[in-house]
Amino acid sequence: MGFTVAIVGRPNVGKSTLFNRLVGRRAALVAPTPGVTRDRREGWARIGPLRFRAIDTAGLEEAAPETLEGRMMAQTERALAEADVALLLIDGRAGVTPADEFFARQLRRLRLPVILAVNKCEGAAAEGGIAESHGLGLGVPIPISAEHGDGMADLHDALSPFEPDEASAAPPADDVLRLAIVGRPNVGKSTLLNRLVGEARVITGAEPGLTRDSIAVRWSCEGRAVELVDTAGLRRRARTTASLDKLSARDAERALGQAAVVLVVLDAAEPAGRQDMTIAARVAEEGRAPVILLNKWDLVRDRKAVRAALDDRLENALAQAKGVPVVTCSALTGAGTERVMPAVFAAFDTWNRRVPTARLNRWLEAAVEHHPPPLAAGRRLKLRYITQVKARPPTFALFVSKPSALPESYRRYLANGIGAEFGLAGVPIRLLLRAGKNPYAPG
Repeated sequence: MGFTVAIVGRPNVGKSTLFNRLVGRRAALVAPTPGVTRDRREGWARIGPLRFRAIDTAGLEEAAPETLEGRMMAQTERALAEADVALLLIDGRAGVTPADEFFARQLRRLRLPVILAVNKCEGAAAEGGIAESHGLGLGVPIPISAEHGDGMADLHDALSPFEPDEASAAPPADDVLRLAIVGRPNVGKSTLLNRLVGEARVITGAEPGLTRDSIAVRWSCEGRAVELVDTAGLRRRARTTASLDKLSARDAERALGQAAVVLVVLDAAEPAGRQDMTIAARVAEEGRAPVILLNKWDLVRDRKAVRAALDDRLENALAQAKGVPVVTCSALTGAGTERVMPAVFAAFDTWNRRVPTARLNRWLEAAVEHHPPPLAAGRRLKLRYITQVKARPPTFALFVSKPSALPESYRRYLANGIGAEFGLAGVPIRLLLRAGKNPYAPG
């Protein structure tokens, strides 16, 4: 089944840069600010033919358990408990620091195999750090440059002995349901993820902006493989000024674009605002299947009024995804969370649905008879043929005598009719207008 490598070390030594290189993509945020990584991040890594599971961790720091640093340390300790080998990374240009010495002692107590790598060794400035690192008592250090890829062959040789006798497990088949959790800061996204997977997988707390990069967690629910992605709170672009906030926002939007279903988390104790609706609309514009989750439902007194107000907002904000499902729950207490994944699975199945062409054209004939299209230059527009060209989201090509003359209101009438007739409510429906006659009609 392969093996697992936990990348550990003090803040800002290049752990996330190395993680990104190993997994072959920019999966973790990288910035000069110390402590960007707070939760552990997992991915399938590769060096040549060697494949393994890598875990990127927060910078280890001595701290009280109740502090943010202490909670970050607890996440790193969980990563080490899952690992077959620890990869301790230090900064060759900075040399060995007291923090490096502390972590070397901690790792020796775990009786876990440790590989010592000295990062940022692309120049002569790191020679002193390489020499000092021998004193950590963790064997011969491996000089590398995570940024430039130097030393990867030596790292491969050091990791190879941990490969099981059988061939290293390949990454799982890409048949998982990708579920992103988005919303404003502090609406309970991380608490919800922890509640769903049944463990403190990501850091939570009262501090705003705890989650900085998007954390993906693989999980099996009711026999289905799910990848949950907890994202940083989405803010209005005008309010995202700091460079790290911009990185976090881009990372959250990238996670949104890669998801199949998106849980849009709202704080039920506060009225749904413009920012909430903007986020929900962005999900639909991306073609994802949205599920609205009203969190903190246990704090709401007049529940009927809150639901009515939300339904009114959604009616206007999500015209392209009529009938989006709404789930009420409390991630903190767990009340109602058993309804979340059934709603997600239902939205996913709808998002993947295909409609037979014959049924579509019978419906189109009836829809046009009930509500004929408008005139264009004194002549009635002709809607000749419709077919579904793709799912995920459901996308239809409609052949019209003059596509540019068909008004948006009539397009909405058709899209809403398709959703209601064929059980596609709640997912965005795309209608592509094409000129000409039925291309499939006999010549």
